[in-house]
Amino acid sequence: EVQLVESGGGLVQPGGSLSLSCAASGFTFSRDGMTWVRQAPGKGLEWVSGIDRDGSIAGYAHSVKGRFTVTRDNAKNTLYLQMTNLKTEDTAMYYCARGWSGVEIPSVRGQGTQVTVSS
Repeated sequence: EVQLVESGGGLVQPGGSLSLSCAASGFTFSRDGMTWVRQAPGKGLEWVSGIDRDGSIAGYAHSVKGRFTVTRDNAKNTLYLQMTNLKTEDTAMYYCARGWSGVEIPSVRGQGTQVTVSS
């Protein structure tokens, strides 16, 4: 059974930083690209970032480029999202997802971790 478990969310002030993690199990993590998506209150899912299977290629949504960094540790079956200079509009539930294909939102996702940016 595929499991994706996100952690690291919380409340942070504008301009602050947070680091999210996603622990993967139930599949061969190193064979799949991975994706981060988010859903702000009252809005649909938004593609945030993707990374290829060995971590050599990453892509970012325009709204987060230069502020967010996606990485992975295949030895630990873990995906990361380092977020800096957070803005109130980054407030959302963040999900990791199995697979990466452009800006498509994969169907296999975790339960999410809440990020709230507020003063």
